[in-house]
Amino acid sequence: MAKVARMYYIQELNQQAITEKLQLHQSTISRMLKKARNLNLVRFSIATPPGTFAELEDELTSRFALKDAVVVDCPAEGEAMMRDLGAALAYFLETTLKPGKIVGISTWSRSLFAMVDALHPGDYCRDGKVVQILGGVGNIGSEFQAIHLAQRLAGSIGAKPVLLQSPAVVQSPEAQRVLSRDPAVQEAAALFDKLDIALVGIGSMEPSKMLAVSGNVFSREERAQLQRAGAVGDICFRFFDADGEQVKSALMKRVIGIDLVKLRACKRVVGVAGGSQKVPAILGALRGGLIDVLITDQRTAEVLSEVQP
Repeated sequence: MAKVARMYYIQELNQQAITEKLQLHQSTISRMLKKARNLNLVRFSIATPPGTFAELEDELTSRFALKDAVVVDCPAEGEAMMRDLGAALAYFLETTLKPGKIVGISTWSRSLFAMVDALHPGDYCRDGKVVQILGGVGNIGSEFQAIHLAQRLAGSIGAKPVLLQSPAVVQSPEAQRVLSRDPAVQEAAALFDKLDIALVGIGSMEPSKMLAVSGNVFSREERAQLQRAGAVGDICFRFFDADGEQVKSALMKRVIGIDLVKLRACKRVVGVAGGSQKVPAILGALRGGLIDVLITDQRTAEVLSEVQP
């Protein structure tokens, strides 16, 4: 048994070659290899590189029924964390995207901006489309114009951009209805239920500085109203509670973008978020099955691995 195991694992001979050398039946070779593992004659050791957290990723995947999880070693919160998370998402896309796919991307997420900055250009998604799934028009003086995010991503992966040319939040339900009838908005919205993958940030109840100056934000009083209704966070400005269920509010009639029903129907939703402030929102998104893949930092992952699913 040890001889067969050595030939197979050390000398790297396949089972057919071992059969010919030892004049044993191939099924016998297969049984001997299996028994060698069961008797600990053969043991495997995987050296995990520093800065990777395979066990923590496995724990998150199992605990929250995720398709995948990526845990990133982020030494500090703030801009540095956003860059690290964005770089991890960029690598995830470079290694998983396939030609011809329809990719949805949210807006007003600093991590998504960092992801596009970190991408190495290639034809990962040639003949595919990048669809903007949340309005991205902001104040003219804003440093970030999120409407360009889909264009930049499409250019980096060899796909065609389909833009949602409107603000994310408008002043009234009437304005939302008028803009939703615009052909440019309808072109993007028609692809919401055809997405192969969606890239989204997970927002807390306190808007980021980038979002606050963009003009695409609910007022403090409106956010307080949402919190009283149970909101802990949002994806694409669709606010949800601690169980991931959408909070019922008339404010949602002012949002131009994908809703949670269509988001859940997407084949793969990749959520990127980290930091202590985001824990309640990330946990709600996980409990509600709003994301299939989570990219987060080590400290946040450790907290999530200890809470009740």
